[in-house]
Amino acid sequence: MPNFETKSGNTLHGPMTWIASDVFIGRSLEAYGQYSAHETLLFQAFVVPGSTILDVGANIGVFTVAFARIATPTGRVLAFEPQTPVFELLSSNVEANCLANVSLYHAGVGQEAGTLNVPAMDYAADGNFGGVELSQDASQGTSVEIITIDSLGLDACRLIKIDVEGMEAQVIAGAGETIQRLRPIIYVENDRKQHAAELIQALLGLDYRLYLHLAPLFEANNFYKNANNIFGESVSANMLCLPREVEQNIEGLPELLKPEDLTSILP
Repeated sequence: MPNFETKSGNTLHGPMTWIASDVFIGRSLEAYGQYSAHETLLFQAFVVPGSTILDVGANIGVFTVAFARIATPTGRVLAFEPQTPVFELLSSNVEANCLANVSLYHAGVGQEAGTLNVPAMDYAADGNFGGVELSQDASQGTSVEIITIDSLGLDACRLIKIDVEGMEAQVIAGAGETIQRLRPIIYVENDRKQHAAELIQALLGLDYRLYLHLAPLFEANNFYKNANNIFGESVSANMLCLPREVEQNIEGLPELLKPEDLTSILP
């Protein structure tokens, strides 16, 4: 049994179990029966049945479950999560939703194969457990395998979603061959000013067009019909990245043409 409290409920995403003390994902699921539904809606516009989807930084599986339902019956989802307690919840949520088209990897994803360390976390105390950074300091936490997307040898890939707390550029670097060969849609978090320019330059260098997606954490028309906004104006800052050769018909999302277009608005 885990040494922290979990909660469960029927949500927009299906039956889910989460860490009770998680101040973003857990709190949102408990209050609203959903998490970042604006992102899910965006994914639905680009992912079709039969798609192969990578969920890099899957956490407890909110998006993994959504992806698996969209991709069925012939598509598949590969979900990666390095934190052991979080990975265990990811596994149980995939099982609870009877999703046979999901492959789970208890691993991080980066530029090259190796290991990093997951810092010791107190999951019983309030925290943002979707914001945990991996460390090279072997004296802290527990070691976890790091793999590259290129090592998977994929023969298809429709979407790569990346949320890895500052390691996004490393994930892209370790996926260069796959990206050039399969030209997937990439949806990547980019909310850390010290890493933003490097990530934007890497994606522009792969001949992608980048669109800023600021996804509000609160949605008034939520699954539980709860009108109380506990997140205020908080948003998740992400980029929707499309191969330049694909016809672009993006409305309402500003295009990022250079790093300064984003770094000027990040805190």
